[in-house]
Amino acid sequence: MTAEPRSAAAEPRRADAESRLAGGDAESRLAGTDAESRLVVGDAEVARYVVRPDLDPRHGPRPYLHPVRTRAGTPVTDALPADHVWHLGASLAVQDVDGVNLWGGRTYVRGTGYTWRDDHGVIAHTGWRERAADRLDHDLEWRDRHGRVLLREHRRITATPAGEDAWWLDLSATLTSATGADVHLGSPATNGRPGGAGYGGFFWRAVADGEPLVRTADAEGEEAVNGSAAPWLALSATVPGGGAYTLVFTGLGPGDRWFVRTAMYPGVCVAYAFDSPAVVAAGQPRHNRHRVLVADGHLAPTDIAARLDRGGHPVSARCEPVLRALR
Repeated sequence: MTAEPRSAAAEPRRADAESRLAGGDAESRLAGTDAESRLVVGDAEVARYVVRPDLDPRHGPRPYLHPVRTRAGTPVTDALPADHVWHLGASLAVQDVDGVNLWGGRTYVRGTGYTWRDDHGVIAHTGWRERAADRLDHDLEWRDRHGRVLLREHRRITATPAGEDAWWLDLSATLTSATGADVHLGSPATNGRPGGAGYGGFFWRAVADGEPLVRTADAEGEEAVNGSAAPWLALSATVPGGGAYTLVFTGLGPGDRWFVRTAMYPGVCVAYAFDSPAVVAAGQPRHNRHRVLVADGHLAPTDIAARLDRGGHPVSARCEPVLRALR
C-alpha cells in the first residue's frame, strides 16, 4: 500500500475540561476523560484508549488503544505511522462491511486494485456501561458515510496482572446486525488481492526496531504463520532505543485466521475474513474474544506455554498435546 504522509488532521485531539465525566467516582475519574480512557495494572498505566479520535474520514475513525505498554513501560503499539496512517494501535477494523470501508486507506477493488473511494465509514462510541481503572465497557455503532448503522457492538476491555513482568489485555466484542439483514465482512483477499492479504478484524500495529520474530507452537516466520489457525501466536521485538517485549495473541473464532506482517511493517490481526467472507447474520450476534499477553522481554516457546497454562487460558486444553511437546 502506498505510504501517506502524517498530517496534523490525523492526530487525535486531546479532550478539554468539559469532556470529563461529571460527578464520576474516583475510579471513573482515574479511567480518564470521555475522549480518552486509561487502563492501569498495579501502579502502572499500561494503555490509553482513544474513544473519540478526531481523524480524517479516510483514516477509518474508530476507538483504539495507544499507547499500550509493558509493565516496565516499553511501548508495544504504533499509531498513525507514515507508511499506513490508518493503522491505529490496537483496534477493531474491517475494510469491507457491506461495501463500506471501516479500515481506512484505499479500498481493494477486484480487477482494479487499491483505489481511493468515497466509501469510508466510522466506528463510533455511543455510550458507557462501565468505566474503571482496569475495565472499560461501552456500546458502539459501525456506520457508513451517511450515518446509516450497519452493526451495533458491545465491547468490554479489561487489564489484569500476569506476574511482575506481564499483564493480560482482554477485549470482548459482540456484533449485531442493525440492518435487519445479514451483514457481510470482507477483506482485500476476498475481493481478489493475492498474497494472503486477508486482514480485517482485531488488528495490532506493533512497534519494532528491525524485523520482529513471529511464531506459533509449531511454525516460525511471517510466511509460515500468515493464514494459520494456530491456537496462539507470539510476536517478539525490540523497540528503538532499547526495551524488549513479547505479545502472545489468542482468540481465533470459527473461521478466523492469523494475518501477520513483519517485513513490511510489524502487525498481527485476528482476521475475520482471511480467505472467504464472514457474515453477521440477522438475529444472530457474532461473539469475539481476543486476549493478548503483554510481557517484558523475549519469551521462549516453553515460557509462553507455561504462562498460558498459568493464566487458565481457554485454548490450553485444545492445544495441550503441543504444549506437552514444548515442555
